[in-house]
Amino acid sequence: MRVWNWEGFFGYFANPYLLEGALVTLFLTGSTLIFGFILGMLLTLMRLSSHGIVQNIAKTYIWVFRGTPLLVQLIIIYTGLPQLGFVRLSVLQSAMLGLALNEAAYLSEILRGGILSVGQGQRDASRALGLKRAQGFYLIVMPQALRVIIPTLGNSVNGLLKTTSIASVISMEELLRRGQILMQQRFEVLEVFMVVAILYLAMTTVWDAIQRRIEAHYGKAYGPATSALQARDNH
Repeated sequence: MRVWNWEGFFGYFANPYLLEGALVTLFLTGSTLIFGFILGMLLTLMRLSSHGIVQNIAKTYIWVFRGTPLLVQLIIIYTGLPQLGFVRLSVLQSAMLGLALNEAAYLSEILRGGILSVGQGQRDASRALGLKRAQGFYLIVMPQALRVIIPTLGNSVNGLLKTTSIASVISMEELLRRGQILMQQRFEVLEVFMVVAILYLAMTTVWDAIQRRIEAHYGKAYGPATSALQARDNH
């Protein structure tokens, strides 16, 4: 009985169908991050609002999407909404919408935590300089908050790369789904899914390297005193 097919295993690394699935996974990750970040920032501003109703709307949204499984959310969007009279979305549209709505709830908490880490004195200083509230937020608060946000945000992207595999449940042909289809056609379960796992590992490893460079860039302190300390440490 054949246990392992080395030729098949190495062949899957050059399989166009599987590699296209990896590109779909990257596309889903990128689009989810963009739309999720925009919605997450909106939710963050709502949470930081002085209006109680606006705050409660954001809190309820975050509570619902963080408290229910992404798998259930995708099924409701893809199969449940048409039953309620909404226009049926395509598989791609449903996957992008579900992933973005879910990710926004988590990103909003990451953004809020980073913004709140900046002391009130920084905001007071921006007003003393004559900056409007919005100017102070984008010019003073956000640049400092990014140094706290980026490490956690980077880890969220790493998780999102793998979370996109859940979209396979609604027949989204990303990497995992295409691996399942190949397995059903060729009956090489272990070979196919080992390659799928290695491709996921490759993508997350590349992102880890990118994340470290971004963290190093935004983690730099500023000013001559810091430069002197860095020079001393190098010696």
